[in-house]
Amino acid sequence: MKTEILTLHPEFPEPAAISKGASIIRNGGLVVFPTETVYGIAADFANPDAVARLRKVKNRAADKPLTIMISQPELISNYTRSHKTLLYKLIYRYWPGPLTVVVESRDPGRTVGVRVPDHEIARRLVAEVQTPVAVPSANLEGKPAPRTLQEALVDLDGQVDLAIDGGETEYGQGSTVVDVTSDQLKVLREGVIPAAEIQKMNGLKTILFVCTGNSCRSVMAHYLLQHLVRDKPYIEVCSAGTSVFLQSKASADTLMVLGEKGIDASGHLSQPINTILLRKADLIFVMTRAHRQQVLERMPEVEKRVYLLKEFAAEPGSLLADLDIPDPIGRDRSEYQFCMSVIEQAVQKVVGLL
Repeated sequence: MKTEILTLHPEFPEPAAISKGASIIRNGGLVVFPTETVYGIAADFANPDAVARLRKVKNRAADKPLTIMISQPELISNYTRSHKTLLYKLIYRYWPGPLTVVVESRDPGRTVGVRVPDHEIARRLVAEVQTPVAVPSANLEGKPAPRTLQEALVDLDGQVDLAIDGGETEYGQGSTVVDVTSDQLKVLREGVIPAAEIQKMNGLKTILFVCTGNSCRSVMAHYLLQHLVRDKPYIEVCSAGTSVFLQSKASADTLMVLGEKGIDASGHLSQPINTILLRKADLIFVMTRAHRQQVLERMPEVEKRVYLLKEFAAEPGSLLADLDIPDPIGRDRSEYQFCMSVIEQAVQKVVGLL
């Protein structure tokens, strides 16, 4: 057979070419394409004939597992039931990127490797296929993984249906493969991400603050706690909002009250709560009962990790009615200063428990 070759811009690939590649994969064909690490070869994971052909082309043993490539982190729930906070800390930090995680499969007793590439051609291609895509490196077993299409075609020309040339890959080496099936991360293969960097995440504790717009209250708590634990590298602090539709900076008054304490939050950008954030957090602090309800409606399984910030730090006998922290947005600066004082008092107690 003759392998068709298409040359695409790595950042702005032609939609028609992506559609062509996706169609070939859906119909049982094989497509070589670039990622940020090395060139890969894709097949429909749900098609036994396509997978058998892929293994034959690569000289890959039938018992050697194949990695599934997905287009966005949230899709990992299609392949695993794991709710391990370590898994979600890992993929929040490194996806999209050169990381493959090995997790418990939805099939009992089995594991599966999953990766989200940081390359436009790769992500658009696997997204458009709309079926699980198996993607090992585009080389014969035992040979070096290819950094260019030309290297891949030395052995695969005439063996695959389509080859996409997106130029030389960014890293030129494989992804780091991490086993996340136990309570400790285990590096199975060191690649782009150093093993030592992965191992540091084993003791990481993540604190998430949630308000409405992620521009005032949660930002104050986030950057204040981050400042107070700056000498504790095992603590990670982040924040999000229940109603964030457009990314924005922190409000001017929020930046002002933090600045009064020598804290710079000018680089902050708001983000909405999502599956990855909620699952990676060891503690989730919300500002009001309404926020807690919204979080639990989104993800009931985190119930034991969600607290009202003032409730968590409250003295025994405090009235529940006093535990909401009201939104200062649209009010004068004194309201922001008062809000900051309330949050600071609560955050100081949180620090004492970390």
